[in-house]
Amino acid sequence: MLRFLTAGESHGQALVAILEGLPAGLPIDPDAITADLRRRQGGYGRGRRMVIETDRAEILSGVRKGETLGGPIALLIRNKDWDNWQNTMHVAAQPPENAPGAKRAAVTRPRPGHADLAGVLKYERDDIRDILERASARETTARVAAAAIARQLLAHFEIDVVSHIFNLGGVSIPNPLALDAYTLVDRIKALPDDSPLRCVDPEVEARMVAEIDKARVAGDTLGGAFEVIARNLPPGLGSHVQWDRKLDGRLAQAIMSIPAIKAVGIGLGPRVADLPGSQVHDEIVLPHDDPRGAGSLPRDMGVARPTNNAGGLEGGITNGEPLRVTGYMKPISTLMKPLRSVDLQTMEDSPAAIERSDVCAVTAAGVIGEAMVCLVLADAFLEKFGGDSIAEITRNVAHMRESVRARFEVRRG
Repeated sequence: MLRFLTAGESHGQALVAILEGLPAGLPIDPDAITADLRRRQGGYGRGRRMVIETDRAEILSGVRKGETLGGPIALLIRNKDWDNWQNTMHVAAQPPENAPGAKRAAVTRPRPGHADLAGVLKYERDDIRDILERASARETTARVAAAAIARQLLAHFEIDVVSHIFNLGGVSIPNPLALDAYTLVDRIKALPDDSPLRCVDPEVEARMVAEIDKARVAGDTLGGAFEVIARNLPPGLGSHVQWDRKLDGRLAQAIMSIPAIKAVGIGLGPRVADLPGSQVHDEIVLPHDDPRGAGSLPRDMGVARPTNNAGGLEGGITNGEPLRVTGYMKPISTLMKPLRSVDLQTMEDSPAAIERSDVCAVTAAGVIGEAMVCLVLADAFLEKFGGDSIAEITRNVAHMRESVRARFEVRRG
């Protein structure tokens, strides 16, 4: 129902995203796209590239008079650093005459943990730059821009999607799932814009910052983990009937597609392997038996779940509880004190190449995680309530909500 493509290189002229499948009549706020792009660039431990670039998406098509038209939306994000790279990243066989920027030597020393070696072998290239430019996490800028529009579709139906960092370099909030999702979303939304790591526990966040400082001094990098939470999702998104329609599988693939993500969890995630069923499965009770109180009862639902270990998904289908998805990010593969490698040109031992990079980018990964969740959820939402216009989808959603309420009211009666 909803699909997107991105194009562009890290130091090329621009990044491009095309988003197709949105209904007509959705109001679009360009400033909200810019705000999400700015959040992607934030976080303690980011590198100098974030100072150079001030990302802004230009909407080239698919929107008129502030509303979607129903056709593909094309977005363009120009790379300011292109001015310094024209002698290296030129499209023609030779660089333009008097092109600015130095001509950089070919990259021949692959970095452990990056796409460098596998990419040059697959595509039969001699210069690793032909691989690293597209494998760079800079590509996710285009994803965030496209997802900022998908987020506006979800927000139109009062669905919130947020993220927070709960682990960084081994410093962690113990059992983040114990934090009630409804109140946690409000706490995350209340974090200041200059929050260094978007961690809801200030003491834990201070320890995380200290770990980043130590890694920077050591010429090392750090990974961590983020959680994405979606609140006010209706039940019934996704399906159990085929493997590729299960929403948990679609979310896992989307999160795993983010550079440096090595594992995904939903709800309890890997902890389900350690616990008996009595401590994993979420009981179904009448609302007055839910210790969380009426304020945490999912919209229109006539039953409650005292816990949400399933993370809002059962059988590949949303069950009305908040969606909770975790992503686990490895340390960035560019180290200022590089690991051992081999020069593919001379076939001699050599330290790995160094590209301008970050010490830690887990906060940015959380924002990108939000983006991928928004894209998947918007797709599933349109699959469930599909229509050609926002007005038609709104009618379909209202009908579903009435049906859910009526189901429980009839049973109680």
